Amino acid sequence: MLASLLLVCEVIAYAQEPEAAQPKPAEPKLADFEVAEPKATISETVIGEPEFIGEVFVLYPDGSAFQLEKTTVQFTAKLSASAYIVGIGKARTRITVPGPSAETRIPSSDEFQFIIKAVDNNSDPLSIVDIFRFDVTKKQRQAELESTSTFGGGKSNNLDFLPFTAKKYGTSSYLITLKEKPAGEFGIIVRNPNALDERSTVVSSFAIVQ
Repeated sequence: MLASLLLVCEVIAYAQEPEAAQPKPAEPKLADFEVAEPKATISETVIGEPEFIGEVFVLYPDGSAFQLEKTTVQFTAKLSASAYIVGIGKARTRITVPGPSAETRIPSSDEFQFIIKAVDNNSDPLSIVDIFRFDVTKKQRQAELESTSTFGGGKSNNLDFLPFTAKKYGTSSYLITLKEKPAGEFGIIVRNPNALDERSTVVSSFAIVQ
């Protein structure tokens, strides 16, 4: 009986004891969180400039880019038959690229731009960048750069140009957007405004397909 009474008293005493205060959890600090660096969006991704003057990149909206094939060509002059016979006629200066078609084939439905490296980008691009159509034969692509009359000395530019808009890109390049995208074989030439006489140049080639 006495033992049972003592046990009841211990239980009552234990129940009346206040619970020990629990320590409050520490407030989180800014240093406890790992702050993720913001990732660049596609529109913020910057493609560098081509390495050499005359080189051309094709740039797509997703930020991908690749370089157009390039060929170093000579300007060749050819006299008309009448110039050989009577000394009066025309001398035609042409650009000739081997092969009937470019390796790069771009669908006309694609959205794309060109990054074109020049000597600098202080000049009006319309005066130094030529984007033109080739005439195609079985073995080569040709474009008539100019024709000169041996009698009057007048010159005419006979290239079939593609119209474009442009803005500066980097320190010495232009970002080019075509206004039209017809099907055909085309070339791009960048002139050096500081050169007095250019007898050879780099042509970047591409084709637009339907």
